[in-house]
Amino acid sequence: MIILGLCSTPGQYVPSISWLEILSFDKWVHASIFFILSMFLLSIAIKKNLNNLVVGICFFLSVVYGGALEIMQAYFFSNRSADWQDFIANSFGCVVALALFGKLKRKFQNLDI
Repeated sequence: MIILGLCSTPGQYVPSISWLEILSFDKWVHASIFFILSMFLLSIAIKKNLNNLVVGICFFLSVVYGGALEIMQAYFFSNRSADWQDFIANSFGCVVALALFGKLKRKFQNLDI
């Protein structure tokens, strides 16, 4: 819900600072938000001891959500536009979370708790 709220904020309320654009700050924000979303979903999979199919579904849903938000920005949210680079940044955050999840899952499986 937080991500939806952030992505649906009308464009005139989104700050635009030129030096941040040089650093592609917006793309890092997208990647970070979707990294957090994916890690949240994948951490639930760790706690519930879910199989790899469920992990794959969590990853897939995170990527699809990122794409759906970009489509909604193009057609439904005022003063917003879709950006395929934002979708790539969203997906990058999901991929990094999945890679980190694999390492964490192996670490937790090796612990005798």
